[in-house]
Order: sequence, then C-alpha cells, then structure tokens
Amino acid sequence: MNTPAHLIFGMAAFAKPDAAKVTAAAIAGALLPDLSLYLLAGVHLFVLGTDPQIVFGELYYSDLWQAIFRIDNSFIIWGIGLGLALACRSAWAIALCGAALLHIGLDFPLHHDDGRAHFWPITNWVFESPVSYWDRDHYAGIVGPIEIGLTLILSVVLWRRFKGWIMRALIALLAVAEAAPVFVWMFMFNGGQ
Repeated sequence: MNTPAHLIFGMAAFAKPDAAKVTAAAIAGALLPDLSLYLLAGVHLFVLGTDPQIVFGELYYSDLWQAIFRIDNSFIIWGIGLGLALACRSAWAIALCGAALLHIGLDFPLHHDDGRAHFWPITNWVFESPVSYWDRDHYAGIVGPIEIGLTLILSVVLWRRFKGWIMRALIALLAVAEAAPVFVWMFMFNGGQ
C-alpha cells in the first residue's frame, strides 16, 4: 500500500482524539516500516542525484537495503514490541507497535516482486504475492482503486472523529496524497517535466 494509506489505516485503528501521545504513536508506527525507504531513496534522489531507475530498480533490491528493510518490516520484531507493550499496558506503545504491525500486515499480501523478509530474524524468506498494489501486471488496476476508496472512507471517519484543525489538515493532506499517487510517480520518473 501507499504510505498515506498506511497512515490513514493506522490512525483509524489506533489514534484517539483525547490522547495526543497515543495518536502520535499511531502515526509514527504506521510510518516506521516505510521510513528507511524514504530516507535511503531521498538521499539518493535529492542529495546524490541518483537516477530513479537505479534507486528503485537496483538499490532497492540490494543486499544492504534489503537488510535494513528486514528489520523495520519484521512481524517478529514488531510482535515482540507489541507483546511488551501489552504486558506494560502502555497505550502509546500499543498504538505504535499495533500500527506498525497493521502496516506490515497490509503490505504482506500486496507486494509481488518487491516484498520484504517479514519473518526476519527467523528466516529471510520473502513472500511473492500474486497481487500488487502498484504493478498493473499483478492486479493493481483492481487493488489500487479499492485502496484509494477504503482510504477515503476512513478519512471521512477520521474527519468526524477529530475536530481540531491540525488533525483535519493532516487527514485531508493524506487523503489527497493517497488519491494522487499517479502524479507523484510521474513527477519522480519524468524529473518533474
């Protein structure tokens, strides 16, 4: 799934209008499994000027990048974190780990040839789903609209749940970002032309 969708889903599941720390943790947990990709790709694309085809066609699949992705996308690591959070009865830690696990759980069936080793450190096995959220050769034409539709529905739910303008602005921004991924990818691969 696209990161804005993960953030909306994580917020819908774990954010609480009356608990800012829990809401912040839900947002962070929904983002953390993708954060390393954004940092690595961002440095290469915007600092080093690496061609997007190299970043997403070679570096993404490199042993180094995949080793990093194994850590922040591990059901095992986040599951242990959730177990500890539950044992400590820490609402913010439950939201953090729960949102990260939700992110990983939604990604698991939606990556064809670009999945992660979700069961590291037990195994480096990567599930190659027949379905992809972005690859049209693997049903993205069906999955993408469903993802956008569910995200927009959850955005309305969150809009009604949160009354403050900061959260409503964030929700609106994420909804727009989710509904417009085609333009983002066109910009990245066409160099903004």
